[in-house]
Amino acid sequence: MPDTKLSFKEMCAKFDVTPRTLRYYEYIELLQPERQGRSRYYGARECARMTLILRGRKFGFALEDIRQWLLIYEHEGTEAQMRSWIELADQQLGELAEQRAQLDQAIDELKALRDETVGSLESN
Repeated sequence: MPDTKLSFKEMCAKFDVTPRTLRYYEYIELLQPERQGRSRYYGARECARMTLILRGRKFGFALEDIRQWLLIYEHEGTEAQMRSWIELADQQLGELAEQRAQLDQAIDELKALRDETVGSLESN
């Protein structure tokens, strides 16, 4: 099966990202497409990296953390990358749990204030 290359436009469409986002990911060296003149072509490696980048963003990881994590694979291999992933995931899980606790508290406070306001209106 030949290595199918995606054009810049096809890459944006496949991953539902803006051209600006794709250019930025290249600028900060998350992606390194093949260049032919002014055209860019993205192979399987870049598609796999883009999948990981978007997954990392979904989970709230900073782009620099994602970049460093991708570099580990290139310099140290899969096992080192997986160990690093576990550390990053544990840290992020802690941060997300803290954010959830803060959101739960804000929701509870807002509900209480809303209910108090409803009670004030009904007593008038």
